[in-house]
Amino acid sequence: MDILDYAFMQRALLAAVLVGITAPAVGIYLVQRRQALMGDGIGHVAMTGVGLGFLLSWSPVWMATLVSVLGAVLMELIRWYGRTRGDIALAMLFYGGMAGGVMFINLAPTGSNANLTSYLFGSLSTVSSSDVTAISILAAFVILVTLGLRRQLFAVSQDEEFARVTGLPVRLLNLLTAITAAVTVTVAMRVVGLLLVSALMVVPVAAAQQLSRSFAATFAIAVAIGVSVTIGGTVTSYYQDVPPGATIVLLTIGAFLVLTALATPLARRRARAAAAARPAGEPAECAIPASRASTDGAGV
Repeated sequence: MDILDYAFMQRALLAAVLVGITAPAVGIYLVQRRQALMGDGIGHVAMTGVGLGFLLSWSPVWMATLVSVLGAVLMELIRWYGRTRGDIALAMLFYGGMAGGVMFINLAPTGSNANLTSYLFGSLSTVSSSDVTAISILAAFVILVTLGLRRQLFAVSQDEEFARVTGLPVRLLNLLTAITAAVTVTVAMRVVGLLLVSALMVVPVAAAQQLSRSFAATFAIAVAIGVSVTIGGTVTSYYQDVPPGATIVLLTIGAFLVLTALATPLARRRARAAAAARPAGEPAECAIPASRASTDGAGV
């Protein structure tokens, strides 16, 4: 494959695989917590970090990581102590982060809106060796947290009160989830862009939920979808000369639509088989809604 003959495409494919793993791995907890749009809010805050990176001549990836982590922590603190609804805190991060990013990058001597665009929508062809190093380190942190603490994070995402009663440090785990989401946003911004990263965190999980009711299976399927669409989008963008971020997101949505179409008749067939196997007069069991497909803890 001639695509592997070029160093920039090797870097792009490695970054794409890491993003394909990390985004759904964090997204599954955000979906369970009904915070699917958190990635969008953090993405806008990360714009301020990118602008500061250009202004201070530091790495935009590391600066964006620092600023987005601080923004995620602030959002959690507002949710805990400010008696402010989460969506209001998210809106503040949206607009303040966007304005800060545009302001700082225009104040930077070497910055311009063109520089910001590559971070907003992704630019795989410009991923440098230092970017790959940063992405790899951050991705390792995300994978370590999402897999190593999967039982605790799942419990808190499902029911905070129950998790608190069982002795889990709920606030610390909530904070860790927010920080991990912030790190994931900065991992993904060079691949799909800050404005599109939320789709890669949420849609693969929603697609996996069409096929599985187990958390572990949903996790594995979502990651498999994430890796497939990021590699597919990267290869397609190389051969067809189309934007990689948009291509990846459209492939992700396409995967969701295909799996939804396949899952509907399968679900009906299972329901008919279950009804035929049930003894006469026995009441039907309550079905788990599709939107809650991965919320039972089987296989966590």
